[in-house]
Amino acid sequence: MAAGGDGRLVTPARRDHTACRAPAKLTLTLRVTGVRSDGYHLLESEMVTLDLSDTLEIEDADPGAGNLVVTVDWPEGAEGWRDLTIGPEAENLVTRALVATDRAAEVRLVKRIPPGAGLGGGSADAAAVLRWAGCADQEVAVALGADVPFCVIGGRARVSGVGEVVRPLPYEDRSFVLLMPPFGVETAAVYRAYDRLASEGKLPDAGTVANELEVPALVVEPRLAGWRSALEEATGRPARLAGSGSTWFVEGSAAELGVEDRRWLELEGQRAPLVTARSSPAMG
Repeated sequence: MAAGGDGRLVTPARRDHTACRAPAKLTLTLRVTGVRSDGYHLLESEMVTLDLSDTLEIEDADPGAGNLVVTVDWPEGAEGWRDLTIGPEAENLVTRALVATDRAAEVRLVKRIPPGAGLGGGSADAAAVLRWAGCADQEVAVALGADVPFCVIGGRARVSGVGEVVRPLPYEDRSFVLLMPPFGVETAAVYRAYDRLASEGKLPDAGTVANELEVPALVVEPRLAGWRSALEEATGRPARLAGSGSTWFVEGSAAELGVEDRRWLELEGQRAPLVTARSSPAMG
């Protein structure tokens, strides 16, 4: 409490406080259909949101004020697992989303989606801010990032263009096991590698792979191959790359895949968590 001008105690006005879920996105298929004149790649992909999510605790702030505090909630024993840096605050997608919606807020961001994992963690966080601010403008969303328009809607959808065209599909309850290597992959570098391989005729024929960024991602980060093999050996099934990486995934429950008692896989003295996840419906 604070004293008013007449000496009476005044209770400060309570500001709105909202807890927002920011689900990860999983790209099940991805095909590059072209390149725009500005260099942005055109895609056709199927995406789903997962029950793996960050949490944003958002409280209104006075104009010109606001703050962003980031904490992490990684799997138990994950200390030193990987570089957990999410970038300077000025470049953080949460901050950019607040600026784009002309809102000021105190935000506590609890990270569970690793950066550089191909799971749209930053995009999911930005989308949560847009939902909180009541912003449904897809142009604002895609200006923040190609995955943001889908993350605003969530569920299951066919996504095309540079990410701005989102066509919802019927929800399907599906289970996945994710393997998160101890490093991230830079998306822009993967697209540059894609362009180089395409110009050299070294990409797989169209329609022969589920994710056309998988081969260029392996060129950018050769360590991915070892972790793919580790997941395939553990589950007995082919693994797919999530977006531009670094996460590998296999569809099925942990019990079906025989890994219900395993929380980590190890490779050359490093380890990566195995995370079970299920698809989640569209955001209500």
